[in-house]
Amino acid sequence: MVVIKNVAVTGASGALGQPVLNALIASGKFNVTAIVREASKATFPTSVKIARVNFDSADDLTAALQGQDAVVSTIGIDGLQAQTLVIDAAIAAGVKRYIPSEFGSNLAPAKSKALPIFGYKVAIADYLEKKAASNPEFTYTLVRNGAFLDWGFNVGFLLDWKTGKQRIFDGGDQLSSFTTLDSVALAVVGVLTHFEETKNRAVYIEDLHTTQNKFIEIAKKVAPEKKWEFTHANLDDVKKAADEKLAKGDMSAMIEYLWPAIYGEGYGGLFTNLDNELLGVAGDKTDADIEAILRPLLTGGK
Repeated sequence: MVVIKNVAVTGASGALGQPVLNALIASGKFNVTAIVREASKATFPTSVKIARVNFDSADDLTAALQGQDAVVSTIGIDGLQAQTLVIDAAIAAGVKRYIPSEFGSNLAPAKSKALPIFGYKVAIADYLEKKAASNPEFTYTLVRNGAFLDWGFNVGFLLDWKTGKQRIFDGGDQLSSFTTLDSVALAVVGVLTHFEETKNRAVYIEDLHTTQNKFIEIAKKVAPEKKWEFTHANLDDVKKAADEKLAKGDMSAMIEYLWPAIYGEGYGGLFTNLDNELLGVAGDKTDADIEAILRPLLTGGK
């Protein structure tokens, strides 16, 4: 039986990287190393080893990953493509498990996989599948968690509480899966402690499934005096407009593709087969938890 003990994390100072790092430490099961750029000024708990590397150097990465059992990538969208070099270095160093920056939407359905915003994620998943097939000691797991619940509210993505101008997509009643950053981090620990069960496949988790209209209902309850300006949008039209923008080289269109991925019919936004129990994710969040996230945002902490 393979036991994962030494774990390296890339992107460990980011919005997802920090909760993942903290969960790995709190589990008490791993020796954790943060792989950072040479010029990084990020700081970490004293129990975390820091390896400074040139991410453009295969030799540098391979040396840094020597002795690591697993690599968890939590880098943002700008670094997705660069994972191929990290993957090659991981294989050369004898790493047993790679968890890529897959976190987010369900990329199994053809409609979701074809969205331009997911191009690099799809390419990395294909790359991992090929590398695992030709290197039997190397494995991967894709963690899919739907939209980030707390982060999505905090930055005004799931609900534009900053301006009060909110689009409602396709009526707002489509059920979709949502997960907090902390639960995603717990799932990473679960993957690494269930090596065989999570080998070379995607795992699916959620804290709850709910609708856009439920978010709006809770927001109105929390802050009844807040003024909102609601408009209705058809997701087919949203995607068409994004396609037209992208065809003209306007990269601002990319974010628009997330809406059909989350709420669109046939994009797999509602997970039906969950790995919560296997990975130690309770999946017991309720409307009260949504309210707890929204209240300080909408009332200034009152």
